[in-house]
Amino acid sequence: MAKISPLMVAPPLIFVLLAGVFYVGMLRENPDELPSALEGRPAPAVQVTPLDGKTPFADAALREGGVKLVNFWASWCAPCRVEHPHLETLAEEGIAIYGVNYKDQPENALKFLDELGDPYAAIGADAQGRMALNWGLYGVPETYVLDSDGTIILRFAGPITQRVMDAQIRPAIEAAAN
Repeated sequence: MAKISPLMVAPPLIFVLLAGVFYVGMLRENPDELPSALEGRPAPAVQVTPLDGKTPFADAALREGGVKLVNFWASWCAPCRVEHPHLETLAEEGIAIYGVNYKDQPENALKFLDELGDPYAAIGADAQGRMALNWGLYGVPETYVLDSDGTIILRFAGPITQRVMDAQIRPAIEAAAN
C-alpha cells in the first residue's frame, strides 16, 4: 500500500479552504461595500493637531448633542474634490462636519480650503495617520455619520456623490437624529 505524503494532501486542502473563504465573501449583500466594525459603537478618540487659522476640535465635540459627520480628506486626493460640493451642501443645511486632514502638508490643505470653500465646523490634521488607523480608515475620502452620543451610525468609504447622498448619507443622518 502506497504511503500518502503530507505534501500530496496540502495543495488540495489549501485550495478547498481558499475556495470556501472566497465563497463566503461572495455571499455578502453588497460585495463592493467595505465592512466596518465601528458601526453601532462609540467613535474612537480624536487625535488631531491644529491647522493654522482653523477652529480645532477635540473628542468632546463628537459626543455633544446633534448629528455630525467626520470627514477624512486630503488636498492630494482627487475624489475629495468631487465630494466637496456635497459636504458644503450638508454644512449649509446645518449638519456639523468635522474635518480630519489626512497625511497632508498644512499649506496644501489650507490652499485646498481657500480654493473650494470650508464646510467644516472644525478641523484638525492627522499628519501621521494615527487617528485614521484607530478609525479603521481604508483611504480618503471617508466619512462617518455620528449620532448625538458620538455613536457611529454609518461609515462610507469613497467620495460622496449625489447618489450616495440620497441613498446612504441622508438616511443615516435621519437615523442618527432619531
